[in-house]
Amino acid sequence: MRNIKLDISYDGTKYCGWQIQPRDITVQGVIEDALTKIHKKKIDIIGSGRTDSGVHADQQIANFLTDIDSIPPQNFAQALNSLLPLDIRINSSVLVPLEFHSRFDAIRRTYKYYIKQGSVGHPKDRDYSWLIRRPLDIRKLNNLARVLIGEHDFTTFAAAGDQAPTKTRRIYSATFYPEGDFIVFKICGNAFLQRMVRSLTGTLVDFCWKERSPKELEDILLAKDRSLVGATAPARGLFLNKVEYK
Repeated sequence: MRNIKLDISYDGTKYCGWQIQPRDITVQGVIEDALTKIHKKKIDIIGSGRTDSGVHADQQIANFLTDIDSIPPQNFAQALNSLLPLDIRINSSVLVPLEFHSRFDAIRRTYKYYIKQGSVGHPKDRDYSWLIRRPLDIRKLNNLARVLIGEHDFTTFAAAGDQAPTKTRRIYSATFYPEGDFIVFKICGNAFLQRMVRSLTGTLVDFCWKERSPKELEDILLAKDRSLVGATAPARGLFLNKVEYK
């Protein structure tokens, strides 16, 4: 048996998230179907983490075990791309130790959320950003985002159905900055709860508009009360940007 690591990018617009589901089309499910065609039997893949319905990935990492020894590790990328739709691409495939686990071995994950300001959004940005008609102050947003850095219990910002055994996560950086026509919220942490980044983005934008203070954000973080947060930002602006390993 060989363990193959995949570096994957995808446009999540047409998919019900990463994780395989019984009756919905997911990114994981489509890739597993392609691997099954290559192997002539069911093949499971392990992803570095979930992305919700409509969320995209610049870099998702996954791994699978194969008993095919006639295909060089680097050629699995080409073989898979020939079977996959164009909105899912395998950037590379490499051989890794058998003990490598895409999810448990990841030490840092980075997400980017794209916000477009203006009254009329360009059609090409429709599925890849959140159009906001009211102005945003990047300085105020960054003052708020600093509250998130460090290790905290993020129960306040987790989806109601999140089954994670602990809601404690460590955030290494959280920054808003301009990038072309967009304002980007970039956040890096050891891991994230279900819908956590979208909930944080929506709340930070709401706090900025309402001139609420970093102390108030700290208070609702400590309260562990989901009802205190702002609206969850739409999925279409979120990208899993990078997954890092030791």
